[in-house]
Amino acid sequence: MKVAFAKYQGTGNDFVLIDNRNGNYDGLNAGQVNFLCDRKFGIGADGLILLEKNSGYDFNMRYFNSDGNISSMCGNGGRCITAFANSLSLINGEAMFTAIDGEHKAIIRHKEPMIVKLKMGDVNGYELIGSDIFLDTGSPHYVRFINDVMKIDVVAEGRKIRYSDRFKVEGTNVNFVEATQSGLNVRSYERGVEDETLSCGTGVTASVLASAVKGIINGAAGDCVVKSMGGLLNVHFEKSGKGFKNVWLEGEAKFVYSGEIEI
Repeated sequence: MKVAFAKYQGTGNDFVLIDNRNGNYDGLNAGQVNFLCDRKFGIGADGLILLEKNSGYDFNMRYFNSDGNISSMCGNGGRCITAFANSLSLINGEAMFTAIDGEHKAIIRHKEPMIVKLKMGDVNGYELIGSDIFLDTGSPHYVRFINDVMKIDVVAEGRKIRYSDRFKVEGTNVNFVEATQSGLNVRSYERGVEDETLSCGTGVTASVLASAVKGIINGAAGDCVVKSMGGLLNVHFEKSGKGFKNVWLEGEAKFVYSGEIEI
């Protein structure tokens, strides 16, 4: 079967996007998704996203990690699918769509380059684990603060946490965060990819909120600039009790190329 696709990236977090409104790709299995995401034999991506119909919304987002398994919310993927939907003329500057974690709003702030602002889900709480913080921003994230993020072995240290007794069954993403004068530097280990990625939208969001909890940045409300390995993102938030609301993730979503591939 031939699969028509488009490839997008958001600060280096790259995705295979497929228009599945006609249901032709409902039967994609884990092995096929893994092949499409393979960087040597397939297209190459951190994940695959199906754009699907959903009554009452502009579309539904179904996200798979590169290992082929369906996964939780992907923030950069949500921004990229918004850009993809805009290219298909499904939306005109704004979108209301659903994903595995519920409803999302997205706004295209600028078209050249394309800047997409995505409303994330509310975060109702967090867990302190020693000096680290665990919270869910649509995907689970373990956040650790360190002094020099560029010196850490993200894969080795991330795997220690991801495969620890606490997380080895369900898994967790791991973010290493360094506070700077201009904001935060963040590096991310993603479950399902089982490697460092150049950027992680839910991870950047989790890192900012964890920084607010620890008083590293303004803990009540504000915007924080985050430098990931693949580029800059901005996170806006408001404190709400022991959690956060009105959380937005903003950054560039860039079309790479489109084509067809046989699977």
